[in-house]
Amino acid sequence: MSNAWNQLLEIAREEVATTIRDLPAELRPHAESLPVSYETVPSDELVNDGLDEDLLGLFVGDGIDVPESERSPLPCQIFLFLENLWDFAEEDEEVFRAEVHVTYIHEFGHYLGLDEEELEERGLL
Repeated sequence: MSNAWNQLLEIAREEVATTIRDLPAELRPHAESLPVSYETVPSDELVNDGLDEDLLGLFVGDGIDVPESERSPLPCQIFLFLENLWDFAEEDEEVFRAEVHVTYIHEFGHYLGLDEEELEERGLL
């Protein structure tokens, strides 16, 4: 992997760790147990399934509001697409960090069953 990718990955991991650390105490365990995968861009398979090739993040799996008996056997996780985030940030590290934070919170909100407005009301965005 390239040095540029390693730098983006390190920055993104730092930002996600900081974001999780700064969550309210009642939400932190949920975030800590939810895996985050860092990818360059969405796979061809995801794009062929109808997702935008410039997607910034994606939550897959069932939210915590889905009863255990109705949950999919597939594990929940968040994907962050770092090259797309970097392009969106116009290669500005400060903007990149902010977008990683916002995208992570947005995807974590899906896991919690919260929309943008509810995330804002809780002071998460």
